[in-house]
Amino acid sequence: MSKRWMFEIAAAVSLAALAPASAADKPYDGVTLTLASQNDQFATVLADLAPKFKEATGVTVKVDILSYPELLTKVTADFVGHTKGYDLSTMDIVWSGQFAESGYTVDLTDWIKRDAAEINVADIYPVLMASLGGYKGKQVAFPFAGYANVLAYRTDLYQAAGLKPPETMEDMVANAYKLTAPPKQYGFVANGQKGPAVAQDWMQYNSEMGGSILGADGKPALNSGANIKSLTVYKALFDKAAPPGAADYDWGGREESFRQGLAAQMQTWSVGAPGYFNPDTSKVVGKVALMVAPPGKGLPKKYGVGGWGMAINADIDQKHKEAAWLYIKWLTSPAIHKEFNLRGAGSYLRISETHDPELVAKYPFLPVIDEVFVNGDGEYRPRIPQYPQIQDVLGTAVNAVLIGNADPKKALDDAQAEAKKLF
Repeated sequence: MSKRWMFEIAAAVSLAALAPASAADKPYDGVTLTLASQNDQFATVLADLAPKFKEATGVTVKVDILSYPELLTKVTADFVGHTKGYDLSTMDIVWSGQFAESGYTVDLTDWIKRDAAEINVADIYPVLMASLGGYKGKQVAFPFAGYANVLAYRTDLYQAAGLKPPETMEDMVANAYKLTAPPKQYGFVANGQKGPAVAQDWMQYNSEMGGSILGADGKPALNSGANIKSLTVYKALFDKAAPPGAADYDWGGREESFRQGLAAQMQTWSVGAPGYFNPDTSKVVGKVALMVAPPGKGLPKKYGVGGWGMAINADIDQKHKEAAWLYIKWLTSPAIHKEFNLRGAGSYLRISETHDPELVAKYPFLPVIDEVFVNGDGEYRPRIPQYPQIQDVLGTAVNAVLIGNADPKKALDDAQAEAKKLF
């Protein structure tokens, strides 16, 4: 037998062996998944990583980047109408009750148990697993973007004014007034825009000042004395210490004002923090630090946790569900999720990430995120089915106070009356 003939036989055998192995390696080759994504810092990174997932699996992921209100409206319409426009959706922590009670998304509980060793569940912060998709025994989404509620502050301005980082909310408020020097410097900035933006920011301050959205009976308590006091302080900060126009800021406006050096301090979600250390986007590189947001005087520290899970549409066919689950496992795997954050996603999940020397060297605030996640509370914004409607009610009421159309007590009395109708 000639050597050429032997090579041809060998080649034929090799190709025959490779063909079924390749198909087995990529059982979902040719599948296309459409992902509805919140337009947070992670969104563009999801899109940038999609070709890498296709190369590994043959699955195409199309990322539709949407604003917060648009995302909730579009995915809810898709779920209710069973139109199957989206295979996957990013799910805010506070939507888990609504999604679970309505059966919008796949319950991943059994899949997580089956693939626990592959996922390495022990490396995921328990508070993120429980709150970014967990609800009453169901796992209606898988966590992928954990956020810590933090205070970002300008170290240079604090030092120049002879101030120490605030130990209490009262300290933070006093510092905000001391650090205000219009028109180029303001001591405070927060979301003021009507809707989810102002509702969420005020709820953070409110929780730290001893307020609560629900009473001990689980019913709305929007007009409690503590809440009215908190909103009164919030209003005064906007009037006396915030940049002009802040009552119309959403997350983007708030973050930009801090990155551009206009605001001396800002309570925020940690997802934006990578941008403060990037000279391409920030004028405060080397002049900023993060700390756990301070509590009200005499109150225990609050460790507010937020963020996003990745949910699979319950209406899509089994093959697309399995391809979507493959994508979730890939995205949240240690190596890919580390790359996700090295690219600036600001969305942490694993204990190994916040202790990774390469990530810590690039993002020195990771020990603060670790402290929040270890002690985390994912419930200060109630994860109940009625939350989106309560958020809408508060988003109208708080903004009305900030722009001068209502006083805090009247606004919260009216909001309480509306919220009670939801129960």
